[in-house]
Amino acid sequence: MAQVKTGLVSVTFRQKSVEEIAALTAEAGLSGVEWGGDVHVPPGAREAARRAAQLTRQAGLEVLSYGSYYRCQPGEDFTPVLESALALGAPRIRVWAGTKPWEEASPQEREALAAQLGQAVDQAAAAGLALGLEYHRGTATQTKEGARALLEAVGRPGLTTYWQPNPDISQGKQLAEIDALLPWISTVHVFTWTGANVRHPLETGAARWEEYLTHLAPAQKERCLLLEFVQEDSEEAFRRDARTLRAWASRFSK
Repeated sequence: MAQVKTGLVSVTFRQKSVEEIAALTAEAGLSGVEWGGDVHVPPGAREAARRAAQLTRQAGLEVLSYGSYYRCQPGEDFTPVLESALALGAPRIRVWAGTKPWEEASPQEREALAAQLGQAVDQAAAAGLALGLEYHRGTATQTKEGARALLEAVGRPGLTTYWQPNPDISQGKQLAEIDALLPWISTVHVFTWTGANVRHPLETGAARWEEYLTHLAPAQKERCLLLEFVQEDSEEAFRRDARTLRAWASRFSK
């Protein structure tokens, strides 16, 4: 049986305070929060991280991960990111796989990206933390082939990947992504979008998500299912989507 934790990515509500997000997440009955590094817990802001951690615990929630915007670029300093993650008590740091698709990168760029990422993985592992790659268009993880090539090039157990739907490709191709990356997938960003990133109630994607979760199920490991962005950035849309997510997660865990 796969253990599933549900949560909210804090960038869903960039305009809200840490207190407001913790309260909303607890009210919605989710497990915890991925705190973002752009607004709520900036890199190197250890006091802000400690405060977010305290408010998370007081709300009865877990810090599920630290959502950094570290891009694994040559000369980019990972230390402030790690400092915030440690102060936050996050078990995993989300990082970004460069600034272009793997297929568009030169051999030298691929090698540099893998080396920089590998150094960050080692630095995090020495502190007891894992890293997870943001699975996103416009980066080396735009395709399953690019993501897998990078994961294998780094070749460290402390590196996992996130996964999220890509509204620009077919359902079959999305399921193939999950199948190809299944051993590495630790976290899923959950939303229902259509082309041009149009947001919809999560429940309208129930048929698609049932297939996603079925394909995720064979790897019997802990996974986080995190709501990211909601229709019109509204609290009511979040509450509605949280109810849907909790129902799906309960079935996925059986």
